[in-house]
Amino acid sequence: MTADAGVALHRQLFLVLRDEIARGALVAGDPLPSEQSLCDQFGVSRITVRRALADLADQGLIERRHGVGSFVRQTDSARVPELRSYSDALHRTQFETDVDVIEFDVRAAPAVVADALGIAGEMLHVLRVRRERRTGEPLMVTEAWLPATLAEPVSPVSLTENALYDLLSDAGIVIDRMVHELTAEVASPANARLLDVAIGSALIRVNRLAYAAGSPHHYLSIVLSPSRSRVLVSQSPDQAGGLAIAHDVRG
Repeated sequence: MTADAGVALHRQLFLVLRDEIARGALVAGDPLPSEQSLCDQFGVSRITVRRALADLADQGLIERRHGVGSFVRQTDSARVPELRSYSDALHRTQFETDVDVIEFDVRAAPAVVADALGIAGEMLHVLRVRRERRTGEPLMVTEAWLPATLAEPVSPVSLTENALYDLLSDAGIVIDRMVHELTAEVASPANARLLDVAIGSALIRVNRLAYAAGSPHHYLSIVLSPSRSRVLVSQSPDQAGGLAIAHDVRG
């Protein structure tokens, strides 16, 4: 572990231990290594270890027994986000978060967006930050490029109170397909400021091309910090794949 990673040491340790629990390397009832063992293994202080364990306990992943140690808890399957309908996922996000509209204007789209949409000319540009409702912690930055004619129904005020796709539905737009591209990048100064992470830290980008009536309709890009959020993809032989985003923040 390194302090140069752009993620606090205790958060790095938390993510490592959470991953071991999630993939079954540590199962319900198993003891975690002692605090001193974790200090030695990862080269961190006891304070760092205790903060990581406290975060695991807050999320219900471990039970800390005074004078005995920490043990993996039997996790509730409800803690693992289910990929139900896309609408359900949107409404859950809307309930758990608040949104700040940072930019709202009509401008020429970047070449990559214009090419993907096959559209020339100006588009409605919306830049937003979603925050965890209880703590105010920034979770993701979304940048949307939409037809300029939507500037009235998709207003800054309506975006703070409603999900974008609810507004599009109310405007009579039916999204029939979405194509997602997942990439990794380092945090630019602008995204580092919006997400409250160090410049150069690792980020996940999800680019979405949405279709309506069989044609490209809008382009949306989401930027996330892997220290707070996960992208979940589900696929079965007889069903189309689904994508959801889960946020891991302390209450």
